[in-house]
Amino acid sequence: MNIYVGNLPHGVSEEEIREMFAKYGEVESVTMVKDRFSGQSKGFGFVEMPNNSEADQVIKALNKTMLQGKEVKINQVQPQKKGKKNARRSRSY
Repeated sequence: MNIYVGNLPHGVSEEEIREMFAKYGEVESVTMVKDRFSGQSKGFGFVEMPNNSEADQVIKALNKTMLQGKEVKINQVQPQKKGKKNARRSRSY
């Protein structure tokens, strides 16, 4: 299951997120989204967990908990509906 992790403190590392989630099960990957120019974290990322039951547990346990003074948002990534285009890409100028 792909899990969105948002409202992260800018100093948090991928390893810290991996350790946080690994308490609940196997973590396949952690990806922090970074600004392409500055390299700084944008304050969100994604965690991939192969076991849906473990992923559900971690979402329930960690959503709206505090991490370094910020309340993190954790939820399942919803698959994009077929045929729905990205609004930015569908505009014609």
